[in-house]
Amino acid sequence: MRALLFKVHRTNTIYSHSSPNSPIQFGLFNLFIQRRWKKPADTAQTRLENRSRDPKLDLLTAQIRKLNIALHLFDLMSQRRRPYVSVQIMSRWTNIVGLNVSIGDFLGNFPHVFEVFTHSVRKNMCCSVTRNMMALIEEEKAVMEEYELENVRRVKKLLMMSKEGVLHLHALRLVRRELGLPVDFRESILRKYAEDFNLVDLEVVALVERDERLAVGYVEHWREKEYKEKWLSEFETKYAFPINFPTGFVIEKGFKDKLKDWQRLSYVKPYEKEVKRIRTKAGIERFEKRVVGVLHEFLSLTVEKMMDVERFVHFRKDLGIEVNFRELLLKHPGIFYISTKGETQTVYLREAYSKGGLIESNPFYDVRRKMLDLMLLGRRNTKELKVNKESNAGRRSVETDKIVEGTRDGDWVIPLLERSDN
Repeated sequence: MRALLFKVHRTNTIYSHSSPNSPIQFGLFNLFIQRRWKKPADTAQTRLENRSRDPKLDLLTAQIRKLNIALHLFDLMSQRRRPYVSVQIMSRWTNIVGLNVSIGDFLGNFPHVFEVFTHSVRKNMCCSVTRNMMALIEEEKAVMEEYELENVRRVKKLLMMSKEGVLHLHALRLVRRELGLPVDFRESILRKYAEDFNLVDLEVVALVERDERLAVGYVEHWREKEYKEKWLSEFETKYAFPINFPTGFVIEKGFKDKLKDWQRLSYVKPYEKEVKRIRTKAGIERFEKRVVGVLHEFLSLTVEKMMDVERFVHFRKDLGIEVNFRELLLKHPGIFYISTKGETQTVYLREAYSKGGLIESNPFYDVRRKMLDLMLLGRRNTKELKVNKESNAGRRSVETDKIVEGTRDGDWVIPLLERSDN
């Protein structure tokens, strides 16, 4: 009998390969004790790794990341006195803009955006923005000026969603490009429209008066369309959200019933007065659905219907939505999509995109798509760039001669000395 038990223990892999960290070590006298297997962890990180991916949005994220680096470099270059910057100085900006390659390799990969040349006097490598890219940057500035009132409306809607009717300017600066705001929006928009905005101090802006005409969410238009065109009841559409699951999404048993109940669940809408959070299961679900509504409306106000997840964190206190954003976004894959391409996580409003592009374009999106197309040219079609490079070299040499032959530092002292001699 003992020999038979040893044989079972030696041949059965379940008992013989027990974990060394397990509190129960299977042996001769506990062969028939049932082992309780640990349930797989269900966390935000595991859901992020196991989610259904969208290859087209992931590709778009990788492309937009390169464009954002190029625009960040331009912002740093525009702070210098001259229209060009030494490549040696630009190499110090790699950590600032988030580059994981050398600055020379990055500039060389995009000759349609950056022009690298040798300075005629100092004989060092310098860089400037090409004419085509500069024309698109100027076009974007013109669009910002043309749609200035639209930018005012966006900021007012954000302030109306906030808990106390105030926002911190450092948070708005982080999402300036996403909202289509100019660099000097503090002066050109907030101070200019003093009847709408009140600068409480240097870093806080408050809403002067609510405009109830703007208190209509972006999703309300979809709800009205569903109610009228599909003849759905108000009970089905009043608190529902558009759902678009990614390709390959696995629908588990009972998921449709849970989704149907969640769609019917009432909640306090983003522009309505927030009630006190109730510590019950239904109260927590309603609060989380309100946060989903706020995030949905926030993304709807952006010009490209996308944003870095980390930038939402800076609005948590002002909007009164102090929750784990990433975990909440992952719980609703039919409404949001998180792309992990690059060093940051980017969230997309799924209903706004189809086949890797925005369904309803706008002037801001059109200009940035032109910039992106210029980036995607890479090293192709560079013949016309050689002609432009020669003309730019001649223009820069003339400017350099003017600088050398013109007024030099210290020339203002000569008239003073002449006067003292007289």
